[in-house]
Amino acid sequence: MGEQQIGPGRLLLENPGTEEQIWVADGGEDHAGWQCVSTDPFPCPAAGCAFVAEYMTAAHLILVWEERDDPNLLRHAERAKKVGRNPRVVEYAPAFGPSASYYAWEAAGRPVHGIRGK
Repeated sequence: MGEQQIGPGRLLLENPGTEEQIWVADGGEDHAGWQCVSTDPFPCPAAGCAFVAEYMTAAHLILVWEERDDPNLLRHAERAKKVGRNPRVVEYAPAFGPSASYYAWEAAGRPVHGIRGK
């Protein structure tokens, strides 16, 4: 199977070449000035996906928090540290790529990219 380009908020399905939109975050809310977790580059774990993240993401959207000391931000940064991704809390800028509020992501049921059907 060749590489597939999967965009933000898309889910790779079992049938090659098919995608299904699962989630669009926050309706375009501007998160400039919020906080995110920058990491060493890491590939999307979905088979055949060429996406490489440089920030903590969900469904290829950069997760952002309003406060630098948010307990969930710190917990996720700690998890990234434990797997060797060298996390750093930084101020998010739209130039980084599309974003989603961590809490909107949670409220949406924590959608992720790369869940494969049976």
